[in-house]
This record gives sequence, structure tokens and C-alpha cells, in this order.
Amino acid sequence: MIEQDILRRFLFEELGVRGEWVKLTNSWQAAKLHQRGSENMQQQLGQALAAVVMLSATVKFKGSMILQAQGDGDIKTLVAQATDQRKIRGLVRGKENITAGPMETMFGQGRLVLTIEMENGAPYQGIVPLQGSNLAAVLQAYFEQSEQLKTRLWLFANATHAVGLFLQELPAQENYKADWEHIEILANTVTEQELFDLDCEQLLYRLFNQEKVRLFDPEPVEFSCACSRSKIEKTLFAMGRTDLEEILAERGVIEVVCEFCSEQYHFDKVDVENILSRESTAPESTTRH
Repeated sequence: MIEQDILRRFLFEELGVRGEWVKLTNSWQAAKLHQRGSENMQQQLGQALAAVVMLSATVKFKGSMILQAQGDGDIKTLVAQATDQRKIRGLVRGKENITAGPMETMFGQGRLVLTIEMENGAPYQGIVPLQGSNLAAVLQAYFEQSEQLKTRLWLFANATHAVGLFLQELPAQENYKADWEHIEILANTVTEQELFDLDCEQLLYRLFNQEKVRLFDPEPVEFSCACSRSKIEKTLFAMGRTDLEEILAERGVIEVVCEFCSEQYHFDKVDVENILSRESTAPESTTRH
């Protein structure tokens, strides 16, 4: 059976290295269905979705991880989100046609922000400049700077698949530096085509057939948007009466379209009045959305 929309975690049993592999197919198609842009822009979104799925699996949390890249170049905004349940969504915004190249060429001056939003607890955030040959290089720099962990990523996306391979050292293991160098040399022989064509077990055997690798059960990944009418209502409530009434006066109705899934929400004068009437009864909330 061909593996698709799957995350696999693995561990080198005798070496201080762990890894992950992901292949997105239907979930990738569903995510990009709602996004416009050139092939180069779409590829950046696919790489970001593959990356955030793997990164979200490196930490234990309940909530979501958000990868956001913003710059002043041809690509303005790139957002990829994965929950602890491996549900993904993403968006990309920029010029119609962009030139493929290093991150600085596509994004200009910018930064990448990784945020973990937990159901119970304050969010964690890390920031790194958008500098390097590709998104994988930016994320490798992030881990070396913020986590002091040697990390390698391979990220690719085409019209049908978004794929990724992730390796990271485990410093608690004895001889982990030598282990890392050994595994990195082997992993550097991987090709883009192999990541697209091979299943996880096939790829691991091709790269590391002389090592003892423990492969964990597959974890399914699916596209799912977290937008809802109630969340939109909270956003409208936060805008305040003056702004909402100005929009109603101009357009007669407030229309909100989710940027991730294209779902449309409509609010007329009665809806808005119901939202605003909660002002006197709504308790203060510190919940993040």
C-alpha cells in the first residue's frame, strides 16, 4: 500500500539521532485548492506544510504550531499550521509571478516566526531571519540558534505531493557527535526524486540499511480548517460598534471569507446587534485564537 498523508517517526536504536518522514498528498491538494499564486509560491506553501507537520511532532503539546514567514519581497506572507492531531492548513500571499531562488530573493527582508499555541498555557515563540538557500536552511539555522541542536531538513513540493525528511541529534546519547556525522553523511545522498517516489521504509533502507532503525506507527495527516462562525463573531465583537456600523452602512452586510478554506460567513444588521449585545454580559476572556 502506498503511503500518503502520513507522518512517520523513527529512532536510531544504537545512535544519538532521531528522525521523521512525511508525505502529503490529498491533504496537500486540499490545502492549496484555496490558494492562488504561481507554481513557485505553491511549492513554498507545500514545503512549509511538510515542515510544520514534522516540527509539531518534535514536541509534546496540545494545541497548534504555526510557521509564519513574512517579508517585503515578492512573497509577502506564508503561513502553515499543524495541530497535535496532525490537522493542517496554510496560506500564501504575494505577487502573481515570483522568481525562484534563495529566501532573500523571494521574501526580501523578512523573518520566520515559529509559534506553539497551547490549549492550556502561554504560547511559545521563536524568531529567525529569512536567510538561506531555502526554507529547510532557515529552519536548520533556527534549531542551531535557539535549541543548540544539529538538525537537517529536506523539503520538496510539486503538483501532487509535499514531502519532507527531518533528522536531529540527541545530545543525551554517548558519542552523539560522531553518530550525527555518520548519519548526516548517509542522509546527504538522498535525492528529491527518492523522497517523492519511495515510502518511508524503502527510503530508510536505502539510506541506512546497516543501522538499527525503530520505525513508529504511521500518523495520518489531513487538511482541516479551524475557522467557525463563533470565532468570527469574537473577532467582530473586538472591532467595536463604530467600525461594524460603518461597514453595515456602506455595504448592508458584513462578509468574511476564511483565507485558509474559502468558507464564507455573512452577518446582517440583526446578527451584528446580537454580537454587540453581548458586551454587557460577556465575561473577560484571555483565550487566544
